[in-house]
Amino acid sequence: MEIIHKDNKVILKNIRDFEPKHIFECGQCFRWDLEDDGSYIGVAYGKILNVRKEEDTIVFNNTNIEDFNNIWTSYFDLNNNYGKIKEDLSKDDEVMKDATNFGYGIRILKQEPWETLISFIISANNAIPRIKKSVRLLSENFGEYLGQYDGKDYYSFPTPEAIYNLSEEQLAACGVGYRSKYILNTARAVIDENISLEQLKELNSEDCFEAMRRFSGVGPKVANCILVFAMGKVEAVPVDVWVKRVMEYFYFHKDTPNKKIEEFARDKFGKYGGYAQQYLFYYARELGIGK
Repeated sequence: MEIIHKDNKVILKNIRDFEPKHIFECGQCFRWDLEDDGSYIGVAYGKILNVRKEEDTIVFNNTNIEDFNNIWTSYFDLNNNYGKIKEDLSKDDEVMKDATNFGYGIRILKQEPWETLISFIISANNAIPRIKKSVRLLSENFGEYLGQYDGKDYYSFPTPEAIYNLSEEQLAACGVGYRSKYILNTARAVIDENISLEQLKELNSEDCFEAMRRFSGVGPKVANCILVFAMGKVEAVPVDVWVKRVMEYFYFHKDTPNKKIEEFARDKFGKYGGYAQQYLFYYARELGIGK
């Protein structure tokens, strides 16, 4: 991969295993939107970034080489060998071979723990367009103004301190519904109990999972999503309706409890469990497998 920095952009040439549509539309994040020109724009770590693909070149607009090195290299997991991950997952497994070929450009984003925690609390029993709208409204109403890009205003995700003194009604007005109580309780727990989500990253997967489960509104699936997408526990396996369908369709051939599916996936995919989940999720949802 060749890196070129010029004119408020960073250009990555000859990059492999990077497809913006796959990355931003595989269900792992809610702050990225497709623009009319085919690029994606989003907010992460207090920065506004536009990402565009041109053949084998990725263009990061509205950034500099310092932020690329300090934020985006880690955020997009650019130092990880996704070719090897896909090869290992596909060995002696035609299902995973097809899934990794279909979602060949997926990368697991390393997202901010607090925003990920709240976003996936909102995601429970919810659809992605509604989740994205709620996250946007929370940011616009209670986050900090970051600036404009292409004539649009962008805001950071509200901090626990910004949410702490809000009412359930104020949160519900952002479209989160009954989850407003969970969001408020979680913000207050983080502040009152002086919880450092960054420090929770240092726990092993099992202990980190239990720590997530103690937050209001966090069930097993949501906890595992937070582990994979923000806490660096890529061996965790979130089982949602699409993963359940595709696993039952290809591996079990019958209705199977989520817990058994998760245990099977952990045993089968090992340290790559979270990657396998994302490939399977995107494959099943986009093609309607098992629906």
